[in-house]
Amino acid sequence: MLPISDVWVPSDRQLSPVMPLFPIYIQSKGRSDLVSGTVRLLSAIRVPFTLVVEHDETSLYEEQVSGLGGYGRVLTLDPEYQRSYDPCWDLPPDASRGSGPARNFAWDHALSEGHSYYWCLDDNHLDLGWFYGARKVLASDAGPLRYLEELMRRYRNVAMGGLDYMMFCNPKNNGNAPLVNTRVYSCNLIRTDLPQRWRGVYNEDTILSLDLMKAGWNTILSKFGIVNKTTTMRTKGGNTTTIYAGPDAHLRKALVLVRAHPDVARVVTRFNRTHHHVDYRPWQRRLCVPFEDATPSPAISLNITKGHWSTRSRSEEEETSE
Repeated sequence: MLPISDVWVPSDRQLSPVMPLFPIYIQSKGRSDLVSGTVRLLSAIRVPFTLVVEHDETSLYEEQVSGLGGYGRVLTLDPEYQRSYDPCWDLPPDASRGSGPARNFAWDHALSEGHSYYWCLDDNHLDLGWFYGARKVLASDAGPLRYLEELMRRYRNVAMGGLDYMMFCNPKNNGNAPLVNTRVYSCNLIRTDLPQRWRGVYNEDTILSLDLMKAGWNTILSKFGIVNKTTTMRTKGGNTTTIYAGPDAHLRKALVLVRAHPDVARVVTRFNRTHHHVDYRPWQRRLCVPFEDATPSPAISLNITKGHWSTRSRSEEEETSE
């Protein structure tokens, strides 16, 4: 399996009992004063993270991180990533490119620090959780992130994985087995040694998912470890007043994806508004190939009362229950 390097942690802080193996990066803009979101979520469960923000907001975010316990560090986005970013759309030079430049900056920063994978999280996540049988259970530590890491790093041809949204996990018609070769949204674990990078002013997560699958890689979407977030375009700040402003934002969002991948993407109308539709069938029969040195995945049990994740063996659990 790919090697693990040391993850940055704040000094003199009590950390979560379950820690991610790989660094977490959050791209954010105009949301330093929000009372909820990914920064607050990770701070509450004592998990270190790195914020990528623009120069004029660096001090504001540093104050926010410090006020929530100091579990994060703040990096200033290099403007060159904005100038060189491919929006997959015709934009004037001074127009916003969305969050893609910050995502690429984080990717290269993680690679420069020797990490085999990096987490790329949106800034509007509210909860981590589990889809356990017919129940959705909130997690009180970083177990859902660690679960995906343990799953994904055992396969040599899996380039990106993620946690599915709680809203898409329906106990009536969904199991909790992971989905292979579909889109991965907003809570992404990505190999850093790939030549691909984020692109697209909209739908950059779907574009990257398709770029990777067309290059021969697989994606994995977890329906056991899951995440809860606010709806896109419903939270103030971020890109809400820039690329998502205007009545035709949904149409533009779909058209960017169609321009990037016209062979599998098309514009449709659903729920009384414009959406995109992608055909993932060409890649859904491709198997995940384990590394030669992959060890068995650790046995996972869930304490429903506490919402914690455990790697105790079944025999250890039987001894404990006796």
